[in-house]
Amino acid sequence: MLQMEPGIENSVNSVNIEAIEVTGGNGHYTEQSGTSHEKIKGGWKTANILLANQALATLAFFGVGVNLVLFLTRVLHQESAEAANNVSKWTGTVYIFSLIGAFLSDSYWGRYLTCTIFQLIFVVGLGMLSFTSWRFLIKPAGCGNEETTCLEPSSLGVGIFYLSIYLVAFGYGGHQPTLATFGADQFDEKNEKHRDARETFFCYFYFALNVGSLFSNTVLVYYENSGMWTRGFLVSLASAVIALVSYLAGYQKYKYVKAHGNPVIRVVQVFVATARKWKVGSAKEDQLYEVDGPESAIKGSRKILHSNDFRFMDKAATITEKDAVHLKNHWRLCTVTQVEEAKCVLRMLPVWLCTIIYSVVFTQMASLFVEQGNVMNNEIGKFHLPAASMSVFDICSVLLCTGIYRQILVPLAGRLSGNPRGLTELQRMGVGLVIGMLAMLAAGVTEFERLKHVTPREKASSLSIFWQIPQYVLVGASEVFMYVGQLEFFNGQAPDGIKSFGSSLCMASMSLGNYVSSMLVYMVMRITARGENPGWIPNNLNVGHMDRFFFLVAVLNALDFVLYLLCARWYKSINLGDGDMESQEDKEMIGKV
Repeated sequence: MLQMEPGIENSVNSVNIEAIEVTGGNGHYTEQSGTSHEKIKGGWKTANILLANQALATLAFFGVGVNLVLFLTRVLHQESAEAANNVSKWTGTVYIFSLIGAFLSDSYWGRYLTCTIFQLIFVVGLGMLSFTSWRFLIKPAGCGNEETTCLEPSSLGVGIFYLSIYLVAFGYGGHQPTLATFGADQFDEKNEKHRDARETFFCYFYFALNVGSLFSNTVLVYYENSGMWTRGFLVSLASAVIALVSYLAGYQKYKYVKAHGNPVIRVVQVFVATARKWKVGSAKEDQLYEVDGPESAIKGSRKILHSNDFRFMDKAATITEKDAVHLKNHWRLCTVTQVEEAKCVLRMLPVWLCTIIYSVVFTQMASLFVEQGNVMNNEIGKFHLPAASMSVFDICSVLLCTGIYRQILVPLAGRLSGNPRGLTELQRMGVGLVIGMLAMLAAGVTEFERLKHVTPREKASSLSIFWQIPQYVLVGASEVFMYVGQLEFFNGQAPDGIKSFGSSLCMASMSLGNYVSSMLVYMVMRITARGENPGWIPNNLNVGHMDRFFFLVAVLNALDFVLYLLCARWYKSINLGDGDMESQEDKEMIGKV
């Protein structure tokens, strides 16, 4: 590749969109490169603060989300299909907001400030929700349980309720991918031990998420199911406040990385430059344009070596006679690293798209699984087990499978595959897809059996709610492989300038999965509910066929798995121009399925 002459390099550095330097306290914090005047070292001490923040914030979030479908049906008087769709849309919006948080983090605010602002919004939303439920919705007090029906809510109360839960969605979704990336920033990728610790952090990050949700899915669910909705929301508020305070208390200990400028503009510049040079032939690899030195023209980012796919995009880094005169026009000439950054995004997209159908499986836990459990026999002696509490089996499955994976499967897979890290990220995601399909089959069988035990004029089937255990356990096991694999894959394969964006792809997959689930429910009801036929998912599930819906999702998951295998085999790993990074053998291993 053509390296810049010293005199030209300064002029081309103007392609950089200046990174905003994050400050904390009275000190100025430098980027991750590790200089002598860097004051913050990071490591597990600060990573543990972020893991605790994740657990507390998740407790608060699931205190709202885990029983939301029942709140909508019991308090706002919505029908089952409508409530399931609204929960899917809300959950999807949570994860869409993750893209906004990732963009602001990578481009302008940096990780610390982004997490701070969105957690403040999260706290405000929970405060509004607690006030609204107490003042406008829970009338009479204690209503919304299995026996007492709430009064018809006012338009004002419903309006403030929706505003508050979408503020909760905005706050929680906006800081989640940035928090994961901020935790990874505490470890130096160039250090072998730190790189292993970084991978362990992602595993513990998802572990912390499930530890937080464990309390919500047991204690808070019980209170809310008993009609003490406001008390449950207040506990969520308190947890979010503690999470925010503990996060702010660690500001002098964190290791900070500068924002890298607007990645959207950089990617758009590549495509514009490619289009403007459409008739220009691509130059050979050693003739493509790149700046001199260890760092790229994107401030604070390492160089990415040239790859041979998407060769048409190399035109953006091909120097023409006009470019030699106007080197500062970055809408005509881009560096190899800038072009490769855009290529990385294109390479990750097919893999990411294949994870969306899995998220449809995951979505059912907060919607149709709860509605299914609500019409099953939930009595344990004199105690009534809330349907939403069944998700505790999902959480325990995640916690157990995380330990089994790291302590047993990784060493075993390492000996069998030759990869010391066990299964690659892509392989783990594939395993997650298969287990997710099995979970849907189990849910379908449970619903088939439930319908056999329906008694006329009885709301609930006589079939025990514990028949749901296999489907929850299987979903939990699939999460360990799919979502932890996604976090590691998209964060590890994303260039330095879009790390938070890489982490947000995991949540964006959940988002689209929720919207696809909502659309699927709508389409199924439109097709199956005709004439006197109530459809597969009617308000009275005892006259429907929700089992067929679960089997349909399983079939879609199987087809998606086949497509995923093709995309995973096609994928090529990022190749950073950094000798301290992974060996070429490790990079080649990533793409194996």
